Amino acid sequence: MKVVVDASNVASFGRKEGFKAKLKYLLSLVDALEKRNDSFVIIADASLRHNIDEKEKYIELVNSDFIEEVETGNNADHFILNLAEKEHAKIISNDKFRDFSDEFHDINYMRIPFSFDGDEIILKESEKPKKVKNILQKICDEILINIEKSRFDVYSGKKGIEFSPLNIAKESIIRMDRFSQTNMETKIEGVISKIPMFGKVMDMIESVEASAPHIIFVLVHPKNYKEAVENVGSISITISDRLHLEKNPLIIVRNDLFMKPEVFELNIIYSDEVLDESPFDIEVIINPHDASFIKRNSRSIASTIAGRLSSFKFPIVSVKSNLTLENPGDFDIHLDLKKKNHDKSHGKLDNKVQDQ
Repeated sequence: MKVVVDASNVASFGRKEGFKAKLKYLLSLVDALEKRNDSFVIIADASLRHNIDEKEKYIELVNSDFIEEVETGNNADHFILNLAEKEHAKIISNDKFRDFSDEFHDINYMRIPFSFDGDEIILKESEKPKKVKNILQKICDEILINIEKSRFDVYSGKKGIEFSPLNIAKESIIRMDRFSQTNMETKIEGVISKIPMFGKVMDMIESVEASAPHIIFVLVHPKNYKEAVENVGSISITISDRLHLEKNPLIIVRNDLFMKPEVFELNIIYSDEVLDESPFDIEVIINPHDASFIKRNSRSIASTIAGRLSSFKFPIVSVKSNLTLENPGDFDIHLDLKKKNHDKSHGKLDNKVQDQ
């Protein structure tokens, strides 16, 4: 581990007014770091040489570059923070550096506090970095934005409807019927303008009512996934009976990271517009603090994207930690497209009716 030592803070541990800082505290820390095989640099402000108990020995250590002394007029605290951030190092100090919290946002988990038991130093644990709220949703949002930039359609509904198998069936019927009526009226107008015969019009109505081979992606919170899957058969039959369809719609349940427990969304699409597989793989480049969490949830990311892209198969989601992304919540997205040219004419039924 790389460590930056705040020499003035360590040497001044427990210091009372009228007493000098203690060089032995610094040497105790050095001994502990060497036993741990940590690489370290010791930074002191220019005033410490005037306030240390073993001044001559201290100056020898400065002259030998064992201790790096910040020049007079420069702020040692800022130098320490800047060096630690640049080198991805920890800081051994009890100073909370509050004056620099606006510039350096991750001081608490950079800093290792300490105490002494006699002359022996005790190094404590850094604070764990705070998790960024909704980072999974933010990653999915960024992926979907990149997908749309690549000329693919995605389903964007996120409000959610109260979850129950019956509500899934009802909402599917409402949306599919609304679209079929609009689509039917357009076709009928064309027929009437050419063949104004009642029988022909009725044949067209029956044809439109009967030909609706749909795929319904039910987007749910993982908590509701099992119940939704157990009821897909009943939901499909209910929809088919109510709309007089020749074929039952296929119901596909997807865990969706935008959905809260007890709500769902529907992405409804014609079967010939569904993608057999995701046209790309996804690489999530993430900061080290969130890497393990994102890896554990990579399948949920894949499920969310597949449901909103209308893909039968999940994209491959790989997660790579990158030290240059220093702060919790930092990430980049890369799409590895398998198809460079894709027809964006996905006439997604649900996109047409969800806001009506």
